[in-house]
Formats: sequence, structure tokens, C-alpha cells
Amino acid sequence: MSWEGQMTTVVRHMIDDVDDTNYTYTDARLEKALLVSAQLTVMNVDFPNVYTINIEECSLSPDPTDTATKDDAFIALICLRTACLILGGEIRSESGNAISIKDGPSAIDLRGVTQTLSSLYKDICARYDQLLLEYRAGSSVAGTAILGPYSPGSDLISRNYPSHRSGGFLN
Repeated sequence: MSWEGQMTTVVRHMIDDVDDTNYTYTDARLEKALLVSAQLTVMNVDFPNVYTINIEECSLSPDPTDTATKDDAFIALICLRTACLILGGEIRSESGNAISIKDGPSAIDLRGVTQTLSSLYKDICARYDQLLLEYRAGSSVAGTAILGPYSPGSDLISRNYPSHRSGGFLN
């Protein structure tokens, strides 16, 4: 399965568009949204692979889901950013329908739909921001960047994380 199949499936689950008999978004639309998100993300993040993104031709090279060059960080960041992008559009669309009508004893209140989408949007975007921060930090051990070889506590870090002794911050 290529990036189109794997990444669109991940995004569908994030935005709760999993009813395959009645999708809200077509595969082509999700693929374009993934490529837009990838284009916006690669400007700010240095991935180990150099990706060629062509939104008009709907192509992404190399395939981040290929087993030989699989890039889990790229997949996760792009899928989260795409879900955030799509949910932001949904909020804009639904905000026009957020009405409350009262007529005597009966009432219709559609404001809750936008509030639910808004909380989901905030959650997904916060997850994206957190993952982006962790990726940029290199998923390193907290404090290793500020500890030198003679700093108090550096011996604790080098004992517990031997991979940081050579080639890391503690040389």
C-alpha cells in the first residue's frame, strides 16, 4: 500500500470519516490535503529524506510509507497537520449553521455542533504542536543539551543513557 492509501486511512480515522459507504471526503481530496500539509510542514522541519511534493500532479516522492525508507515522524506530523487543516475548514463551514431558535415551548439549538468540532480541532492541533516540538528537540533526554561533562548531574545522565557518551552532548 502506498502513501495515498495508508495516510488517507490515518486521516480518515482522525476526522471520523470512516463509513466507507458514505465518505464525507473523497480520496483525491484527502490526498491533496495531505500534500498541502506536507508542503507547509517541510518548510519548517528538516526530515531525514528530502521530499518532492507536487500538489498539481498529486505526487510525493520518495514514498514515506515504503518499508525501505519509512519515515514515521513524517507520516505522523503530516497526518496530524492534515486533520487539523480539515477540521479548521469544517469549523468555518459549520459556524454559519450555529443557530438557536425559540418559538414558544419548542427550541432548536445547533451551536453545540461547532463547539464539539472546535474542541476536536484544538485537541488535534495541540497534538500536532506537541509532536512537532518533540521532533525538533530530537526526542532527546531532557537536560542533556545544557549539561556539560563537568556539570553536576552529568554523571547521572551518562550512566543512565550510555548512547549520549560518544557523539552526543556529553563529550
